[in-house]
Amino acid sequence: MKFTAEHNALRKTVRDFVEKEINPHCDEWEKAGEYPIHELFKKLGNLGLLGIQKPEEYGGMGLDYSYNLVAAEEFGLALCGGVPLSIGVQTDMCTPALARFGSDELKRDYLAPAIAGDMVGCIGVSEVGAGSDVAGLKTTARKDGDDYVINGSKMWITNSPQSDFICLLANTSDDSVHKNKSLIIVPMNSPGISFSTHLDKLGMRSSETAQVFFDDVRVPQRNRIGAEGTGFMMQMLQFQEERMWGAANVIKALESCIDKTIEYCRERKTFGQPLIDNQVIHFRLAELQTEVEALRALTYQACELHIEGKDVTRLASMAKLKAGRLGREVTDSCLQYWGGMGYMWDNPVARAFRDVRLVSIGGGADEIMLGIICKMMGTLPGKKK
Repeated sequence: MKFTAEHNALRKTVRDFVEKEINPHCDEWEKAGEYPIHELFKKLGNLGLLGIQKPEEYGGMGLDYSYNLVAAEEFGLALCGGVPLSIGVQTDMCTPALARFGSDELKRDYLAPAIAGDMVGCIGVSEVGAGSDVAGLKTTARKDGDDYVINGSKMWITNSPQSDFICLLANTSDDSVHKNKSLIIVPMNSPGISFSTHLDKLGMRSSETAQVFFDDVRVPQRNRIGAEGTGFMMQMLQFQEERMWGAANVIKALESCIDKTIEYCRERKTFGQPLIDNQVIHFRLAELQTEVEALRALTYQACELHIEGKDVTRLASMAKLKAGRLGREVTDSCLQYWGGMGYMWDNPVARAFRDVRLVSIGGGADEIMLGIICKMMGTLPGKKK
C-alpha cells in the first residue's frame, strides 16, 4: 500500500498515544485484570481514534479502511494485548454492522457516542455451546408487542462488565439457522442482564471479560440493526473487519518481540560470546522477520481489496490464520532465546506468548479459517446426509 502524509500523521498520533497513555500503566492494569476503560476511551474519542472509518455525520473521520489498519498496527506496540483488544472490540467488532446497516436513530443513540468515547460497546456472539459455530447459538429474542424479550447467555464477552451496550446476535424466528438471526443493540443497564465474575484468562489479562446472562430482557424492536433475519449475514461481514484488524494488530507486536529478543541476545553472553552470534539464533530471527513481512503483505492486500468494495473473505481468513499461527511461532521461538528469563511471568515476551494465543481462537478458530479457505478453493467435502 502507498501511505500518504495523512496515514503517517495518524500513525504517529496512535504511537504517541500508546507510549503516553497505555504503556506506562500496562503492568498495573495486567495485575488488576482491568483498566479505566471509560477514561481511556474518552481520550481516544477526543482524538477521533474510535471512528477513523466511520461516517462523518456521526462524528467519525470518514476515512477508508487503510487508515484504520494503520491504527491497528500501531496499537500493537502496546506492552499488553488486552487494551488493544478492547479497543478493537469497539471499533471493528461491535460497531461495523451498526454503522453500515443501522437506522439513523440507532446510529445517533449508540454509534455517535461510541465514536466520541462516551459509550463503551461489546459484541455478543459466542456462547458456551456456540463459539466458532455461529449458526448454533441458542439465545432467543421473541416478539412481544413492539419489543423483543431476550433469554439466553453469551460467553467470553470482552468489555462487557463496563459496557454501555452490546451488539447481540440472537435467534428471532424459527427459520433455518442462517435466516433466523438478527443483530440487536441492547443497553447493558436493561433489567434482567447479569454477569459472571471476571473470567480468569490465560492472557489478555488487562481487558475485562465475563459471561453475560439475559433473563426476560426487554428491548424495543427498533433496536434491531437492519431487517429481521439478516443478522447472520451482517455478522459474517463484521468478521472480515475484525479479522483484518486482528492480523494488522499482531504485526508490530511480533516485530517488537523480535527486536526485544535481538537486544537481549546482544547483551547476554554464553561461552564467551553474545547469544546473537550463534548462527542458529540470528538465522532464526531473520526467518521470523521474513514471515512477519509476509503477513504484512497479505494483510495489506486484503485491506486494498476491501477498500475497493471486493469480497475479502478468503484473504481476511488467510491473514487471520497466518497471524494466529505466526504469533505462536514467533513468541515461542523468542521466549526460548531468553532462557530462564523468558519463563518469568512479567517478561514481555512471555506476556506476548500468552496474549497472542487468543488470535488462533477468537473471531473464528484456525480450523474455521481453514474450512472457509477450503470452501473457496472448492476442496471442502460436502456434508454427509
